Amino acid sequence: MAVLALTGCDSSSGGSSGDDPPPLRAAKDKGPVCVGTAPADGVHVLRGGGFRLPGGGGVQYESATADGTTRTATLRDGASYADGQKQQTVRAGQTVTLSGHAYTVGQICSYRVVLEAQDAKDKAALAAAPKSLESKGGQADSGLCFSTNSSVLAAAAKGFPAQGSTLSLLRNGGVKTFPTGLSITVSYLDTKSGTAGVGANCAAIPVAVYKDVRVGDTVEFADVLFKVSELEQGVVRVTRTSA
Repeated sequence: MAVLALTGCDSSSGGSSGDDPPPLRAAKDKGPVCVGTAPADGVHVLRGGGFRLPGGGGVQYESATADGTTRTATLRDGASYADGQKQQTVRAGQTVTLSGHAYTVGQICSYRVVLEAQDAKDKAALAAAPKSLESKGGQADSGLCFSTNSSVLAAAAKGFPAQGSTLSLLRNGGVKTFPTGLSITVSYLDTKSGTAGVGANCAAIPVAVYKDVRVGDTVEFADVLFKVSELEQGVVRVTRTSA
């Protein structure tokens, strides 16, 4: 899966002469797709996006590297981008401090980083049930968007097509919204390079920015896994692979 790396692409619609160079393609991720083990109650921080953490802080999965043997991730303090934020490169199994709180990096994937809170109070805050499972929009949905609560995750999962079914995301179809406040959009689709950009927002935070995804790549939304199954002119199709 391509990880925030673009060597270039030709999106022009005009003709080309024999002297024109061939279109450049987005660099493929060297893998492995994942390293480490995701804890059952872990915080899933999606590639390119952010997650609000207990205590008023947050974390972003800024970028990653993979050399065919192992994988690292660059994490940035704060749920959304701002100048001057601290960032650090981490490996699976490492304990890190984020906004003054300790977390262990359980797993690093091309599409997510899974963190485990080390403080019991932080774990309890993340797992707390919201007053309602109904989306109200904007920051009011923080309890639905940034949670490890099983009821919240179950409600989010029910909003997607069933396992094995396909979700179609239209390039010019506006925003596709889901019951727990998540919205997904296709930012670009380049059929020449065979890549697309898919983004997600929740509670006024960009929670995922998947750049240069290809057919066969894994993406995740609200703890549900999908595989990119088709890139056509104007539509990205993803097939649900997890329960």
